Amino acid sequence: MQNLTQVDWSQIPAPSDDRLADHLSGMALPSVRLAATDGRDIDLAKLQGRSVIYVYPMTGRPDTPLPDGWDMIPGARGCTPQSCAFRDHSAELRALGVAHLFGLSVQDTDYQKEAAERLHLPFPLLSDADHKFGKALSLPAFDVNGQRLLKRITIIAHEGRIEQVFYPVFPPDRNVHDVIAWLRANPR
Repeated sequence: MQNLTQVDWSQIPAPSDDRLADHLSGMALPSVRLAATDGRDIDLAKLQGRSVIYVYPMTGRPDTPLPDGWDMIPGARGCTPQSCAFRDHSAELRALGVAHLFGLSVQDTDYQKEAAERLHLPFPLLSDADHKFGKALSLPAFDVNGQRLLKRITIIAHEGRIEQVFYPVFPPDRNVHDVIAWLRANPR
């Protein structure tokens, strides 16, 4: 059984800034209903207050091997450590004015429910299995084993408009600290 939470980042290639997220700041979030692991359908464009959405390629399962070569794809590894870091700092994010916190991937909701329960996430994961959200924003993506996955990116939005984008994100488990620093510098 593999340990998905412990990663030696010095052995993982960092993603480069391919500038595929430069267009996002200031954009309106698309009005797309996304299935959440808590049973709701969420339209990020209609949420009131500030939202943090960390987008990740895919969560692994301890009993299922990751795709061949996964660790050598820049930016692919680290979805579980990133989710755990947001879990561990979720109360601090709320104290800094974050009304909504979500993880988002193209995995289906049933797969995500297993991860949310196993990792004890106090926030829902959102499924963009039909790629409507990612395509509407032209989010950076890559292909693995015939599957289109979203690259890791974190979005801070207010009232449905993107305020801040973190891209590329590396190492993923430290992304929450960048988000917290930005929120402290940009209170609402």
